[in-house]
Amino acid sequence: MKVVDALRCPYCARVRIALAEKGVAYENVQVDLRDRPAWLIELNPPSGRVPVLREAIDLPDSEVIMAYLDERFPEPPLLPDDLEVRARARLLVHRFDANLGDDYYAFRRGDDNDLAGKLERLEVGVSLFSDIAYVPWVIRARDMLGVELPERVAGWLAALEQRPSVAAEVAVVQGLS
Repeated sequence: MKVVDALRCPYCARVRIALAEKGVAYENVQVDLRDRPAWLIELNPPSGRVPVLREAIDLPDSEVIMAYLDERFPEPPLLPDDLEVRARARLLVHRFDANLGDDYYAFRRGDDNDLAGKLERLEVGVSLFSDIAYVPWVIRARDMLGVELPERVAGWLAALEQRPSVAAEVAVVQGLS
């Protein structure tokens, strides 16, 4: 199993964290997002976005990859057994851009936005699946953008940072320049 990855990319971070939670070994293929290789565009046309999981088939999109990994490697599960909670977690990930992503990227560009409000209202702790989907952006907002996290979100993040998979991502972010 190979993962086409870029350390700066929070979508890739989702996949790294999910793989770590599952204890799955993989080959990490790093790419430079400023100079995407032609082969990456062939793997994930037309954008050449990362991550891409290369196994029996080439799977792009972190949300799809996380769901695939949870089914391919059922233990330990990222989604709970309860059907309604599973659906809620999937919906949160599906609505990521509206719930956090759009405002995170606007803040990064220096645009006026509601990142503080989105963080205040962020629904966390529903499942490990949805937490993994959100935590890369929250780490980057705090550590790279200097955003002060609401107390509830800071507590959630502090608890997640006790997990080796999330602690490893914090170390990755701290190593980025």
